[in-house]
Amino acid sequence: MPVDRDTDVVITGAGPTGLVLALDLARRGVRTLLLERADGLFPGSRGKGLQPRSLEVLDDLGVLPGVLAAGGPYPRMLAWEGTERRGEWDMVPRSQPTERVPYANTLLIPQSRTQELLYERLTALGGGVRFGTALTGLRQDHAGVAAELSTGETVRAAYLVGADGGRSTVRRALGIGMTGETVDPRPMLVADVRIAPGTVAGRDHWHVWRAPDGGVALCPLPGDATLFQLAATFEDPAAVVDTTPEGVRALLAARTPLDADQITDVPWASDYRARAALADRFREGRVLLAGDAAHVHSPAGGQGLNTGVQDAYNLGWKLAQVLLHGAPAALLDSYEAERRPVAADVLGLSTRLHRATADGEATQRGKDVQQLDLGYRDSALAVDTRPETSGDTLRAGDRAPDGRHGEGRLFDLFRGPHFTLLTAGDAEPPAALPEQVRTARLTAPGEPYRTGVYLIRPDGYVGWAGDRADASLDAYLTAVGLAPAGLPA
Repeated sequence: MPVDRDTDVVITGAGPTGLVLALDLARRGVRTLLLERADGLFPGSRGKGLQPRSLEVLDDLGVLPGVLAAGGPYPRMLAWEGTERRGEWDMVPRSQPTERVPYANTLLIPQSRTQELLYERLTALGGGVRFGTALTGLRQDHAGVAAELSTGETVRAAYLVGADGGRSTVRRALGIGMTGETVDPRPMLVADVRIAPGTVAGRDHWHVWRAPDGGVALCPLPGDATLFQLAATFEDPAAVVDTTPEGVRALLAARTPLDADQITDVPWASDYRARAALADRFREGRVLLAGDAAHVHSPAGGQGLNTGVQDAYNLGWKLAQVLLHGAPAALLDSYEAERRPVAADVLGLSTRLHRATADGEATQRGKDVQQLDLGYRDSALAVDTRPETSGDTLRAGDRAPDGRHGEGRLFDLFRGPHFTLLTAGDAEPPAALPEQVRTARLTAPGEPYRTGVYLIRPDGYVGWAGDRADASLDAYLTAVGLAPAGLPA
């Protein structure tokens, strides 16, 4: 019997995670209410690096052209002693795009601009954000969730997703704990500053100074010829961080050759102590956690925002399959099963990078920050009927790489909310498949798509793989809410 609801999904928090989830659900036709307690989008540069895997997600969501136009490559690091140059290096390695990896490098773009582009795409699809509206409480039962809002309203939904940051109201309301540690007891200041042209801080480098009481790094941000992100450390754990414009100017004047009056504006500033923490679980009934509400990272390596984007991308199609296509609610169990181990691994990576940098190492980020090798081989949604082999074989649970297909690319085939059944070589597809599954053939198989059949999930991972389509593919289709094709055993 249908249950009357005001919406299908309530999402709290219009940061990158909440916006990606709302956008993904909107293109699938899922009714969504996105709440944001602030009166507008976050205004600062905080999470300024988009990793290659996130760029692939934004490609699928139709946001990538604007993101590439607004961003740019990371500049080389330049160490200074006063006004004397002391050496330069690449923190982020440069790679050449390949057929499999079309977006090979981390993109520098202020978080605020990323969010603006996601919001523009969301509104183009008919979605939106309820600004100035906070979640104040929630109740759930077998039929749905009642979300209590700061406006006095109560909104009913089938599911609620907390993407409301490290101090998540949703997580606290559920009583879900966070297990973690303080990565560094020393405070940090992060701010956006505008610096008058013609100073020592040119825009062709990421500038670094060290002082007895802490270091300073100034990274030029694309899109504004005077805007930099400032990151400052403090050696004294008891230091009081002054985030006022006057305090930021005074810090830069004390630790760099810049004069206070050369800092023309401080649009945003924040202080924090780096910590790493992981929610004990990502789901409680009809309520799920994503992004910083589920895992809190050090900013080192640019992993926090990107991991949240991957959470949303993993969850969106699963919610849609349950809500619109009859998939069993148990499909949502795979969200925590897949994403929590990934978040734990990424937390370890960002913590190691933070501590190495804090100890004065000139660290270079490697392939491990790009999130291209993260996968779900141990997931119940990774079914591979072929014998395991060594080497470069693409397995169920792996990211489905890009490659040439006719006059275009495989990513062109994958783009959209559908599943893709890819046959390579002389393997035959089923005679009939549900409408949600598109089919394509690779006539010249090779690495990584050897002869066989591959069902690509909507989030770009191989869900099922085999030498031929058989009854186990039908079982998989049923488990994700798709009609079976009637395949023989």
